[in-house]
Parts: sequence; C-alpha cells; structure tokens
Amino acid sequence: MTWLDLLIIGVPLLVILFIAYRVRAYAKSVADFLAGSRVAGRYLISNARGAAQFGAITAVAFFEKIYHAGFAITWWEAIQAPALMLLAMTGFVMYRYRETRVLTLAQFFEVRYSKKFRVFAGFITFASGVMNFGIFPAVSARFMVYFCGLPDMTWGVPTFAIIMAVYLSLALTITLSGGQLTIMVIDCLEGMLSYAFYLIMMVTLLCLLKWQQIVEALSAVPAGHSLLNPFDASKVQDFNIWFVLIGIFGSVYGVMGWQGTQGFNAAAASPHEARMGGILGNWRTFARIMMFNFFAICAYVFLNHPDFTGQAAPVSGVLQGIKNTHIQGQMCVPVTMRYLLPVGIKGVFCATMLFAMLATDGAFMHSWGSILVQDVILPFRRKALSAREHIRLLRVAITGVVVFVFLFSLLFRQTSYILMFLTITGAIYGGGVGAVVIGGLYWKKGTTAAAWCAMSVGAGLAVTGIVLHQWNPKFPINEQWINLIAMISAIVAYVVMSLLTCRQEFDLNRMLHREEGAPVKWRWTLGTLLGFDENFTRGDKFVSGGLFVWAFFWFVVCIGGTIWNLISPWPVSWWGRYWRVTAVLVPLVIGGVTAVWFTWGGVRDLRRLFRSLRTVKRDEHDDGTVS
Repeated sequence: MTWLDLLIIGVPLLVILFIAYRVRAYAKSVADFLAGSRVAGRYLISNARGAAQFGAITAVAFFEKIYHAGFAITWWEAIQAPALMLLAMTGFVMYRYRETRVLTLAQFFEVRYSKKFRVFAGFITFASGVMNFGIFPAVSARFMVYFCGLPDMTWGVPTFAIIMAVYLSLALTITLSGGQLTIMVIDCLEGMLSYAFYLIMMVTLLCLLKWQQIVEALSAVPAGHSLLNPFDASKVQDFNIWFVLIGIFGSVYGVMGWQGTQGFNAAAASPHEARMGGILGNWRTFARIMMFNFFAICAYVFLNHPDFTGQAAPVSGVLQGIKNTHIQGQMCVPVTMRYLLPVGIKGVFCATMLFAMLATDGAFMHSWGSILVQDVILPFRRKALSAREHIRLLRVAITGVVVFVFLFSLLFRQTSYILMFLTITGAIYGGGVGAVVIGGLYWKKGTTAAAWCAMSVGAGLAVTGIVLHQWNPKFPINEQWINLIAMISAIVAYVVMSLLTCRQEFDLNRMLHREEGAPVKWRWTLGTLLGFDENFTRGDKFVSGGLFVWAFFWFVVCIGGTIWNLISPWPVSWWGRYWRVTAVLVPLVIGGVTAVWFTWGGVRDLRRLFRSLRTVKRDEHDDGTVS
C-alpha cells in the first residue's frame, strides 16, 4: 500500500467520522435511536440499507461462490429478479408491517400473538443473529490482512485480531453516537461513494484483462463443471440451480423476516416510502452484485490463464501458507487483487471494503443489541425506563454484542462456505419466522399456539443441521437443503396448528390501524397486479413499472434461452459474447446511471431528513413497548 492508497482510504473515513459526530446531536429520543424517528425518504432507505446489507463478508462470500461456479450460476439467478421486484412493488409484508407502527418485529409478535411469544421469538432472533454475525469480523479482518499483505502476527498477537478490535471499535463508536439515525446517514453516504468506487474498479479490470483471456480461462474446465455454460454445469456441487431456487423460495417466505438491518424496516416516513425504498433497492443491488461477480471472475482468470503464470506465482505462495482450506478459499480473490490491481485502485478497493465493514457491522450490532433489549429484557420490567435510561441500556447491549462477536470470531473454526454458514445459522430463526410473519399479517385464523409451534420446529431442524455438519462436514444434505426442510416444516406446523386451535378470528383491521368500511371491489388491472394503489404518483408508476419490465425481460431471456439450449445448445463462443454483454457492459451502463440517480436522490433525502428532525414531535412513550 502506497501513500496514495492510504490517502484514498483515510480522507473519506475522516469525513464520515466527523459527520457521525455531528449527527449524534439529533438523536434525542428512543424512536430516534431505534428507527431514526421514522422520517427517512426512499433514496435514503435504499442507499443506506443497500450499504448495510452488502458488507465485506458478503463480498467475500460472493467471491467464493463465483470463483467456484463462475458465470453459469448467474444464468439461473435471473429467475430471482422479477420475483423480488414484484414483492417490493406489491409491498408484500413490508406495507402491512409499516402500517402496524411497531419498532421491531418482535413488538409485532406481542401485538399479534402474546408477550411470552415475543420474548421467545426475541431470544431465538438474538441467538440466531449473533451466531450468524459471529464470523463477520473474522472474515472482514482477514480480508484486510491478506489484501494489504500484513504479517500473520503483530507484537505476538494475530494481526486479524488487532484489525477486528480497531474496526469494531470504529463501528461501535458510530453506532453508539446516534443509533439508527447515525447509521442511516453514514450508510447512505458510504453507499453513494462506494457505488462510484465499484465503477472505477470494474473499468480498471477491463483495462487489465482481455475478454479473450477471460473466455479461454473459463472454458478450460472439465465437462460438467463449466463456468460459462449453465447447461454444462451438472457436476458443480453446492452452488447450482437448486441453490438458486431454494434461495428464491426463502426470499419470498422470509421477506422482512431477517432482522440484521431491522432498524430500516421502521425508519421510512410512510408505508409507501418504505415500499418505494424496497423497489429502488432491488434496482441498486443488480449492478453491484454483477460487478462483484466480475471481480471474482477476473481473479480466476489471473490465477488460471497461462499469460499470467509469472505474475500469479506469488499468489499461490501466499495461499499455500494458509492452513485452513476454507479460509484459503475465502482469501483467494483478496490475495489475487493485491497483486492484480495497480497503485491507487488498491486504495479504492480497500476503502470500499472498509466502508462495507463499517456499514454492515454497525447495522447488525445495532439490530441485535436492540432486539435483546426490546424483546428479551424490557418485557420482564414492570417499571418503564426513562428515555435516557432506555438509550443507555441499548448502548450497553450493543457493546455486549460487539464483545461476543469479537470472541466468537477469534475462537470459531470455519468448516464450510460462508454462504452455507450464514444460511444454516440464519435458519435457526428464519426457518419458522416466515410462517409466523405472513400468517400473522394476512391470516385471521393464525393463532399463538401455531406461532410457537412453527418457530420451535424451524429452530429445532436448523440446530440439528448445524450439529450434523459440525460432527461431519461432509454430511450429504447441505445447509441450503436443511434450510428448505425447516421452512416447509414450519409452514405445515403453523397451518395445521392454527386450524386445530383457532376459536376466534383475529381483528387484523385494528392491528393495521384501518377503519372498518365498505368492502373494496377488486379490479383485475395491470396496476393492481403490480401493486399500484392511490399512493403511487405518475412518477412512481413509471419507475416501478419500468423496473419490473426490466426484471421480467431478463426472466424471459432466461426461460427463452433455456428452451433454445435444450433444443440446440449454444457453442462456447456464444456464451462468451452473452456474458460480455450481460455481465460486463450492461452492469457498467446501469451502474453509471444508478450512481448519478441515487446520489441525487440520496442528497435530496438527507436534506429532507435534517429538516424533518428539527421539527418532528417526539413522543417519550414511543419506545417500542406495548402498553
């Protein structure tokens, strides 16, 4: 790392820390600390939540997946785009959740089910979340060690432990200063800046590698393991079409269920702004994921194409020095980028990953600390806390979460792919939560007994899966399939138990703060199918409809291309041209437009946020408890 690289990293970091210090003055209430006072606009939500959901660990996990499966798996991922876009446009779950006016999901559980279930679900959420969060610091810190070429030991202490301590302290400082309010502002800024950095890195890599070299390297694999042709990848394990299809089912089933960024769920100024934030967020995610996929592809080419044999030799030496084979696989792309990227661009990449670490880890420590307080501790208190005492307790809990994940990362030995570990630990909570949330928001017959049953079944199967894979890392059923089994079992348990125990239908209108009125006649129009209602302006309809058409277009391409290849398979040269357009040129164009568009929207929403915070009426009783 040169002085130029350090300057690129240090200047934006100092600016972000200064802004975090200034924003803390606006956090005056519990609602400010937990949900940013519920005044955030759509671009602020989409930028900030996008940054919080794509941390350094996410990037490394994607590197690991794409290095193993190549472009081929992204063919099937095109199926996912219209499903997620339709979910966002209809406001499925998100819209009704925002109508309940709760601050956390477990508060909804108390309103819909019972206080005892809230505590139980809160504990399951917290346990699943902190275990899932537990490897974030280790993966992120090791990225910095191997990308920057730091020694394994410093002053007799593992270097990755020192980096964990430093960056977790920075993230903790930002989070404690103003809670969700500070996190939203900082993550929004980091999200806007990082998007520009993605584009710079992608253009640089295109200048360093020729497309012909990329096609040649990806083609030189055994039959059945193609990294270009998804129809010649039948022997690829773990990351295949079934991984994608189960992931799509899980995305629909668990929409808004995962609480790693739960503060954003209640932060929007209105249910409609929350819905538009989700729609725009799906668009923002597309180009970012494709660009990170391309980084992994470039690393594979650098290590496997004969033109780079001499330059890649030091990479092999570094990787062979890593004893844990799973960590070796995780660090393959970071080490390669260390030798591939030129001066200056190394600083851009390092700054991007540092911002990702701070954004994601800050949001997660806030979420799990808040859930511990709001949903496990406070329900047992008979006397209400003052706002100052409440915020102090939240800060103590968040600090405790940081201490736990630091120790977990220091001691835990990884034995599987990152995505598989995140899937199975998330399933402890996610296996049952979809049935409980969807059933609670949409089905009047859903009962408390059914909620207990679904959560218990989902958690029990997930924990069983973890134990089996720790006992035998080569257990024949991988973590993704165990997650599917847990979800389906929880659905069956919820439906059957509800039908057996329902004695009186639940009043959903009262929970959603809707007035009873004349029944609404459903009209089958394109607008209603796409979720358009009276809140959609002409501009909202244009943006939402356009984004859905875009996502649906790639779904049609996937289906049409699948039929074509089943009848008459494409040659390798055709696949090379296809991926050049769809995985490189299209993301570059979309990324450029999105960077300008979302930066404008983010700046506009930040200005509106601070104007609203100066005049918003704060209610000291709005603290996430149910009276």
